[in-house]
Amino acid sequence: MILIKEALSKKELKEFIKFPFSLYKNSKYWVPPIISEEMKVFNKVTNPVLQNADARLFLAYKDDTIVGRVAAITNWLEIKDQGVHKMRFGWLDMIDDLEVTKALLLKVEAIGKTHKLEHMEGPIGFSNLDKVGVLTYGYDEIGTMVTWYNHPYYVDHLKQLNLRVEKEFVEHKHQFSDIKIDNSNKLEKVVRDRYNLKSLSFNKTKDLMPYADKMFDLFNDSYAALSSFVKITEIQKDFLKKKFLSFINPEYIKFVVDETDELIAFAVAMPSFSEALQKSNGKLFPFGIFRILKAKQSKKVNFYLIGVHPEYQKKGVHSIIFSAFHKTFVEKGITECRRTPELANNSAIQKLWVDFNPVLIKKRSTFRKEL
Repeated sequence: MILIKEALSKKELKEFIKFPFSLYKNSKYWVPPIISEEMKVFNKVTNPVLQNADARLFLAYKDDTIVGRVAAITNWLEIKDQGVHKMRFGWLDMIDDLEVTKALLLKVEAIGKTHKLEHMEGPIGFSNLDKVGVLTYGYDEIGTMVTWYNHPYYVDHLKQLNLRVEKEFVEHKHQFSDIKIDNSNKLEKVVRDRYNLKSLSFNKTKDLMPYADKMFDLFNDSYAALSSFVKITEIQKDFLKKKFLSFINPEYIKFVVDETDELIAFAVAMPSFSEALQKSNGKLFPFGIFRILKAKQSKKVNFYLIGVHPEYQKKGVHSIIFSAFHKTFVEKGITECRRTPELANNSAIQKLWVDFNPVLIKKRSTFRKEL
């Protein structure tokens, strides 16, 4: 018999977070989160997104042993302001037992029906800045700190429970030596002169902070048309500045501004922390923090975000960003670049990377069920 219990206490929250550590104990490809940081995600004091969203966490038990987990998420900004009556679910992990998956998702479904929502979709987090999708291809590639990893049977379970694919995402990697930068460099000069633009690079985090709020505003503008988009609020900006911008190498954040110093494009990359996180196994201390600091010098990087103001999209502005990154990566001796999940049907973003000789390494999907 499968027992589903809501994780309410601090002890149960920790059990919720630590369950995948046993499920993927011997995996070479799963990248564990830092437990203390993951705890903060579900704490209203430390995560401002919870001021406009609810997350109910459930654990599945079989013979008094935890065998699965899921987070049932209602994002009220999405529901009330955008009119998208969607029940989200994420942090879905379970043993290879269809009854466990069924019991967990029935809890999500029940909450969605209580709120009179129209459908449920997952795995997704609170917004576009969170992890997304069940892995459907590329199980033999190491994950990243901003993606979920899962066994192949997850997909089988969801299909057997009559959930259908809602969105598909792809991930690519590029060997730095294969990147053809000449076209970007040529286009960059034309675009700079035509629109009076310039790129900004940084060596110190404090120097980029004056542009941080503008970057998040531009994120809202440039991503607004994408499905599942939820706007970053003012209070979230401060949280994200502390969580991400103070952590990422300042050299890996690039801005493009116009002649009035208005931000019209940005891109954020980060070193690969995957191997450091695997060795740290969820713990910052005593040695995890040193592994992570050392990983900031990794020769592998992940492109995390790129945004261009709607008025400048399809005008070649990306070439300025790519040329700036190429110079930095040459200086840093970077050997490999990876891109975090992108919508598979976003042909515009795929075309941007054609000169990078991309190799498809992963596919993932979200799944939907009507309520």
